[in-house]
Amino acid sequence: MNEPLLLQHRDERGVVTLTLNRPQAFNALSEAMLAALGEALAALAEDETVRAVVLGASGKAFCAGHDLKEMRAEPSLEYYQQLFAQCTEVMLAVQRLPVPVIARVQGLATAAGCQLVAMCDMAVASSDARFAVSGINVGLFCATPGVALSRNVPRKAAFEMLVTGKFISADEAQVLGLINQVSVPEQLDDDLEALIATIVAKPRVAIAMGKALFYRQIEVGIESAYADAGATMACNMMDPSALEGVAAFIEKRPAVAQTAVSSSAKADI
Repeated sequence: MNEPLLLQHRDERGVVTLTLNRPQAFNALSEAMLAALGEALAALAEDETVRAVVLGASGKAFCAGHDLKEMRAEPSLEYYQQLFAQCTEVMLAVQRLPVPVIARVQGLATAAGCQLVAMCDMAVASSDARFAVSGINVGLFCATPGVALSRNVPRKAAFEMLVTGKFISADEAQVLGLINQVSVPEQLDDDLEALIATIVAKPRVAIAMGKALFYRQIEVGIESAYADAGATMACNMMDPSALEGVAAFIEKRPAVAQTAVSSSAKADI
């Protein structure tokens, strides 16, 4: 009962693991849990030594969504508006983080828990994981989870999940594009580590610039997307890591690691 709601671990590479730690409540997103997660993400966003973030959970479930008991205890429009605004800020903080965020999913990921998976940049799930936006089963359309879901999976599949509340398997979630990879339970952490190792081997500045551009361009028309992408690539090319990487490729030699970041590249991250 005295353990923190959110556990945090950092390894020597700068990979930070955030673990939702309410296993007895299926890691439901209480107000306190949302506050802890928001505070942690805000701190990580300012830390240039962070290379990647893993979002996991303790116990048998990843996250069962909002804490319905807490929600039912204060039935007022003002309270619900504040709660969903708080949740939205946490979800957006995941996307705004300048490093990749990878969901490590086991067991259930439902409603806002499924939303959290969808908001992560990537997701690796155990083969026993199941996903749903099941609020409709208690009369509550999962409107905010639907925003994230519909940006991950095809429109008709997302709508079907939202209006039926049905669960899908990890394999189905991978086919639809909600997650990247399915692992047998005993292989989950090894597969996750292989993905992380690939990411941290790449220049942080390039990934930070690329992630920001990736989400910006999705929301605009193609001409604006290309203009933004071209400007981003030009700034990225001025970074020492990119200049050295291209030179090494041309000269057919290993690249020399670069630590400096040009001011022009920093300005556009």
